[in-house]
Amino acid sequence: MQLTGPEILRRMQLNQDKNNKPDIIITPFDEKCLGSNSYDLHLSTTLKYYTNTLHPWMKPAIPYKGPNKHDMKDWFIDEAAYKNFLKNPQEFDIRNPKFLLDPCNDESHQTTEIEIPETGLIISPNIGYLGSTVEYTETRNLFPYIDGKSSVGRNFILNHHTAGRGDDGFCGNWTLEIRTLYPTVVYPYMRIGQIYYETFIGERKPYDLNKSSHYNNQVGPTAAAKIQIEKTR
Repeated sequence: MQLTGPEILRRMQLNQDKNNKPDIIITPFDEKCLGSNSYDLHLSTTLKYYTNTLHPWMKPAIPYKGPNKHDMKDWFIDEAAYKNFLKNPQEFDIRNPKFLLDPCNDESHQTTEIEIPETGLIISPNIGYLGSTVEYTETRNLFPYIDGKSSVGRNFILNHHTAGRGDDGFCGNWTLEIRTLYPTVVYPYMRIGQIYYETFIGERKPYDLNKSSHYNNQVGPTAAAKIQIEKTR
């Protein structure tokens, strides 16, 4: 069963576990962001992308100048790079295997950081970005998950590629796997999604006590941990 907004607030004020901590911690918290059955989350000031997934002559994002003030050339570091793209588009195509990600290789997860200016940043539909929530959350005795707000979805911004589900016991900022359908402007501190909480049945296995958990206490956009290859019988 999903918690209502008033119940989220109540769970934030009750000290229910043995360490005298409430079931829900959200920092910073503003009651104006509390909805009928969720709490609004905001985009932090930095993005990251996997360095190997972009041609070095291309820009990962473009500072926003305003409507009708950009063209295709803006994605390239200079005029020569743009002309090279026109002659050899396959060298810049993200389908080119030289831009591959290897989930089982740490070298594939090297990232480059981008600052989002207050005036906005145009991000590309050809790149996957790691963002993070401004909010730090802790969840106990509940199942947390995030999703996009209606207005975010109607601008075709995907704020989590698949990993929108959290865990009982997770503590940290939420990493966002951001994709867009069109070149799209994002702003620091814009409302990027909502967090929901549900009750569950069964004995607890808190994420922060699980030795195999990778992302507890993560701060800011966090790259993927190496995926292990494990044969099963």
